[in-house]
Amino acid sequence: MTQPEDQLEIGNKIFNSRLFVGTGKYPDNETMVEAIRASETAMVTVAVRRIDLDRTKDEGILFHLDLDEFFLLPNTAGCYNVKDALRYANLARAAGFSEWLKLEVIGDESTLLPDTQATIEAAKILVADGFKVMAYTNDDLITALRLEDVGCVAVMPLASPIGSGLGIVNPYFIREIKRRCEVPIIVDAGVGLASHACITMEQGVDGVLMNTAIALADDPVMMAKAMCLAIKAGRYSYLSGGMQAKEIAVPSSPTKGMLD
Repeated sequence: MTQPEDQLEIGNKIFNSRLFVGTGKYPDNETMVEAIRASETAMVTVAVRRIDLDRTKDEGILFHLDLDEFFLLPNTAGCYNVKDALRYANLARAAGFSEWLKLEVIGDESTLLPDTQATIEAAKILVADGFKVMAYTNDDLITALRLEDVGCVAVMPLASPIGSGLGIVNPYFIREIKRRCEVPIIVDAGVGLASHACITMEQGVDGVLMNTAIALADDPVMMAKAMCLAIKAGRYSYLSGGMQAKEIAVPSSPTKGMLD
């Protein structure tokens, strides 16, 4: 369990985990639910454009996600312009989701990198309309600051392209975004292994969102548990203020008073 003093606050809501997970690509709904539980996640994202919003159909994702157990975060995955992002955000709210939203506006079909200009524009409109926007973006400081300025409750820079599993490719930029922004920074996309999750948290960010790394593992439930532990390990490693790396050997035992 995360210690109470290390709880994460986003938009005046308290979360007891720094791991956020998605719902796509699982072999079946039963595995999805078991993996989500094993992750001890704080929040579960669902792609409004890619799921059946009818909660009564047992073949659908929403049928299996108990609102008393899971905090659901609708997202605008698959949207390539402001108009579509706004449409699906409002569709999610009309379908009974809360005002919380993960905003995603993609700018390139090949790399799935975000359209930062469209993301800022959509975020500004959605915040004014009462949404609590958590905005997915690239690892660009200026975009992160502008998303904060328009009122996003969290900024979500990528570690590397969506689904790539490359891990964090630009740790300096992630650290700088965290240093300069006041809102929580949740790294989103690209984490593939538990070691990636740990290294990402060691940059001092507030949390990590992932999906493919868990869902496409040979054993998604075991990987979900590994990610849960890695997030905690990376967070505690960061908070501990670890030793500084050196390019020379330094004895770990005292050199004075040694026996001849």
